[in-house]
Amino acid sequence: MTTWEYLTAPLLIHNTKQILDNFGADGWELVQIVPGPDGQSLVAYFKRPKG
Repeated sequence: MTTWEYLTAPLLIHNTKQILDNFGADGWELVQIVPGPDGQSLVAYFKRPKG
């Protein structure tokens, strides 16, 4: 069975592609993007296999 580790990170609108590409290069898969607590920013949720 696969076990996962998770990461949350703020997502800056002006550099979105580069930020997502960097996380992807480290093996993170984007799961979801949701509004941040202030309603103006975004928070990205990522996962990758543990180990």
